[in-house]
Amino acid sequence: LDILFALKIRAYSKRFQDKIADANVIVGESLTGITNVKSFTNELFEIARFQNQTSDIKKFGLQYGVFRGAFFAFVITCIFGAIFFMLYKMLQLNALGTISGEEFGQFMMLALFVSGSLGGLPEQIAGIQRALGATERVFEIIDEDIEVAEGEALHTPKVQGEIVFEELSFYYPTRENFPVLKQISFKAEAGQTLALVGSSGSGKSTIANLLLRFYHPDQGRILLDGKNVADIALNEYRKQIAYVPQEVILFAGTIAENIAYGKVDATDAEVMDAARKANAYDFIMSFPEQWQTRVGERGIQLSGGQRQRIAIARAVLKDPAILILDEATSSLDSESEQIVQDALDRLMVGRTSIVIAHRLSTIRQANHIVVLHQGKILETGTHDDLIRRADGFYRKLYQTQQGGELLTTGL
Repeated sequence: LDILFALKIRAYSKRFQDKIADANVIVGESLTGITNVKSFTNELFEIARFQNQTSDIKKFGLQYGVFRGAFFAFVITCIFGAIFFMLYKMLQLNALGTISGEEFGQFMMLALFVSGSLGGLPEQIAGIQRALGATERVFEIIDEDIEVAEGEALHTPKVQGEIVFEELSFYYPTRENFPVLKQISFKAEAGQTLALVGSSGSGKSTIANLLLRFYHPDQGRILLDGKNVADIALNEYRKQIAYVPQEVILFAGTIAENIAYGKVDATDAEVMDAARKANAYDFIMSFPEQWQTRVGERGIQLSGGQRQRIAIARAVLKDPAILILDEATSSLDSESEQIVQDALDRLMVGRTSIVIAHRLSTIRQANHIVVLHQGKILETGTHDDLIRRADGFYRKLYQTQQGGELLTTGL
């Protein structure tokens, strides 16, 4: 029975820690999204949400206390019940003359010492169970599979950059019954630009994640210059790739430090040159502290366009063979988009570029376009080829964005 009590204490301790973690998440979300909270005047809603969570914590805390108290009472009752039973038997033996008064006194002293020692046993057992419950999440993280960095060396400082997807299928671990990609195949020629377009949820960003090897395909394979990327040492492989996401994450350091993140041993001259190529030099020099300007947590003190140009400067400094652009200009205003797009156009020259596009006007010059829908490839070709298909999915998307106007590159 005491084992059942102990397991119950562990289970409640784990759930108690989970509730505390959930409450911390609410606090973190409220502080991170404080502008949304204030703009929607939802301060009272957030307070109520936190209070509801803390009420759950209180409830689980009380339940934990009840089980812990019951466990203490049970163990103490068993210990002292056993001692009193033995005392009763010893009194009977003493009355019968089986043991002497001296032996009875020795037994009493021994019983007092033992009971004193065993009295702390419930606290120790409960403490161990509480610790086990609280650390189960830690052990779950420790038991997670780590990235496998082993593999063959590339034996070259820079790859050519030919990328081939062969019959590739993928499911996210949390949605194993929902295929995100369904046996897709395409090829990106070395040094050329391949654009991925399609509606939301079609699998565009998943392809970028697979190419970066954040996930592994469930079926099929990805080839780099004819070699399966799964057989290439992970660090060497990722050194060949630069990634510019839609939501750029900057670290709470200086502008120079954030640019140099693309090459940690870069010289000041290299950082400045990268900033010029990324159209970031002028706005950096306009700040009073210039290169030593602190960007704030997640780059909050810079505008969206400025953060994007810092990210592009990182990519320039890394000088990769492969460039992945995940809707890098979709959240920018027209002026910022033009500046950033100009920097991206220069960056893509001579590199294999995988461009995930939301605004189709930005990929008219792509060498090849892959149109995705619900995890499948519907169409492939150049912009002009796809526009000429009367009932094509790409043509309809483009018409929707351009207000019915169709433009060709004239090539």
